[in-house]
Amino acid sequence: MTDARHDTGRAGDGWEGPRVADWRDTRDTLHMWLQIVGKIRLARSPMVNHWWGATLYVTPRGLTTSAVPYGRRFFDIEFDFCSHQVLVRSSDGGERRVALEAKPVSLFHAEIMAALRELDLPVSISTTPTEVEPAIPFEDDRTHAAYDPAPVTRFRHQLLQAHRVFTDFRTRFIGKASPVHFFWGSMDLAVTRYSGRPAPAHPCRLPHCGDWVMVEAYSHEVSSCGFWPGGGEEGAFYSYAYPEPTGFAQHPVRPAAAAYDPGLGEFVLPYEAVRTAPDPEAALLDFLQTTYEAAANLGDWDRQALEDDPARRADPRRGSPAEGAGTG
Repeated sequence: MTDARHDTGRAGDGWEGPRVADWRDTRDTLHMWLQIVGKIRLARSPMVNHWWGATLYVTPRGLTTSAVPYGRRFFDIEFDFCSHQVLVRSSDGGERRVALEAKPVSLFHAEIMAALRELDLPVSISTTPTEVEPAIPFEDDRTHAAYDPAPVTRFRHQLLQAHRVFTDFRTRFIGKASPVHFFWGSMDLAVTRYSGRPAPAHPCRLPHCGDWVMVEAYSHEVSSCGFWPGGGEEGAFYSYAYPEPTGFAQHPVRPAAAAYDPGLGEFVLPYEAVRTAPDPEAALLDFLQTTYEAAANLGDWDRQALEDDPARRADPRRGSPAEGAGTG
């Protein structure tokens, strides 16, 4: 009998994901835990354009801060969704673990901060959540306290598949592009392409998020896509442009299940439509490509300068005399 607390998720090569209705309480609790760790990274990392220095990254087992500087030392914090623990590790070999289990946000916050202090890595953060309502300070939040490991494991599968396809999509673009990264404020995995031109100041319409945050995030024209574990039956893929060019909402995109949501101001594709497609990877790539083309064509991007042949990018050394050099 498999212990769900230690589900290794061997089915993670597939596209299975949790139903939104089945893990909403767990998702909302996990969101607050991710915000705590994301704010720790933000507090200690150098500022990088568009807030790229504040994001988390997908690992084979979950999500990580990657290496965070602390004076001449480093640390990282990883959400391990296989063992259902948070690992706090320092560059001098220290390690602390915090269990991912049903507990209030206030306790998780106290445990993470204690782990950092024990490793001589004290960090001070703003304890008010961003982009959510109500915004209960972490140290006072006893409302969010659910954790069911089974849907979290399936959420890890969603992140892995989305990351894989987003990375493939990113290779086709040689202009400025973000990493494939996880924004803890909105709890979504995203990758963004840039035209190279500045954009008008973006008004912030999110709760507990200053205008200056969005002005920095959208200082230049973008075509952005991502995955959010809300919307649809099992979450949703999305794609939008800022500023949105005229005719964007009416532009035809594929697959047929994709549609423009005027309330969100973006194209949306239900996760389950991808999962159940005959070729999920092709269906998602079709969505990413056609929505990007809507932004780039209608926005008059210099596509010839910004894009490259994906076949050539897949093997740039093909035919080179140095091919295979250094492979051991």
